[in-house]
Parts: sequence; C-alpha cells; structure tokens
Amino acid sequence: MSLQSSRMPPPPPQRPRKPAVNLPPVVGTLIAVNVGIYLLGAVMPWRWTSELLLNLGFVPGRYSLPGGLGWQALLSPVTHQFLHGGGLHILINMIMLAAFGTGVERVLGGARVLAIFLLSGIAGAALHYAFYPDTTIPVVGASGAISGLFGAVLRLMAKQAGPGGGGKRILPVAAIWIAIAVITGFTGAPGAGEDVQIAWAAHVGGFLLGFLALDLFAIGAPLPARRRPRRPSHLRDIDDDEPRH
Repeated sequence: MSLQSSRMPPPPPQRPRKPAVNLPPVVGTLIAVNVGIYLLGAVMPWRWTSELLLNLGFVPGRYSLPGGLGWQALLSPVTHQFLHGGGLHILINMIMLAAFGTGVERVLGGARVLAIFLLSGIAGAALHYAFYPDTTIPVVGASGAISGLFGAVLRLMAKQAGPGGGGKRILPVAAIWIAIAVITGFTGAPGAGEDVQIAWAAHVGGFLLGFLALDLFAIGAPLPARRRPRRPSHLRDIDDDEPRH
C-alpha cells in the first residue's frame, strides 16, 4: 500500500502585472502638473481663476500695445501651456499628450520630449502673435505643444520607415492636420461653445516646429532601426538558392 503525500505542489510563480496606464516619467509629470493646475483653478473663487488666466495666459496685445510689457509677457509664452479653459479642453489635450508624448519620450528620452513640448508651445504662441498681434484675448492650453509632439511623431515614423516611402506617407497627414487646425479655427470645434475660439495658428506653429526641427532634437539620440522592406517571395526563393559566402 503506497502512501501519497498530502503536501500540495507549490503554485506557479505569478508574473508581475503591468499597470493599466504605463506612462514614461516626463509625460506623466506633464499630465499631472496640467491636471493639478486645472483642479486648483476649479476650486478657486471665480475671480481668482479669471486673474490666473488673464495674467498667465498668452495675450498678444502685451507685446504690441502701449504699456503691455511686464512680468506676464516674460512668463506667459510658457505658462499658458499649463492652463485650460474647461474640462473637455484638458481631457482631450491630456489624452493626446499621453498618446503622442509617450512615443516620443521612449525614442528620444525625457529631456528631449520636454524641450519639444515647451518650444513647440512657444512657437505656437509666436505664430498666433504674428496673425493676431493686437488681440487681448488670452490663449490657454497645451494644444500648440502637443501639436509639436505630433509633428515629431510623424517624422520619427518616417525615419523608421527608411528613405523613399516614409516622407511621402507623412506629408498628406501633415497637410490634413494643418487643414483641420485652420478650419476649426474659423468654424469652431465640435462640442465647443459659440464663445470658444480655437487658436488655430498656435496649433500650426507648434506642429511646424516639432515637424521641421525633429532632426535637431534627435542629435545624439539612439533612433530605432529602420524596417527593411519585405522582398517578394520569388526573389527570396532565388536568394535562398544562391551560395552564401
């Protein structure tokens, strides 16, 4: 009569669970800062929030109208990127920041994605000023900065695809992005109120900087290897028959 051991076999080791949202550190920090500032403004008295948007939002008239220059003019090209005018505004922007910024940070690193974000936002503000130099309506939002990240994403995709096909594929996408930005600037975005104006020039300016200056940001960065195009099966068969040296 054989006796079986009553000891149960040990359970198989469990693999560590991956988090549902796996954001790289700089993109995660940018989202946290934007959301934190928005929530802070939401619990402030309305008058304080208005003063915050007016002083830290980008106002082109500060640079062209008499008496406009001050500390706000120095800070607002950067600070306006961290202010948002409503819940839908920040929700859409943060989703796009997570989508575009994650890919750029994982390829170029945190310092470069931060530089693209901030400089694209500044470029967007500059182009908005070029078209509307006398307006006193504040521009708020990270849309210009995020547009720059999208432009960088397109360029990185083209680089990975290799010479020839990559550039031809992204140019129509870039043209469509710019066209949508311009159209929504004059017609309004779906779901936005009638009193909400879209700063289309800020979108375009940020996109152009990220798209055109990607090579400068990528200096010294280990870019992913280009994908080799697949050869037709009959050519692969011929190559297989050839002697290898």
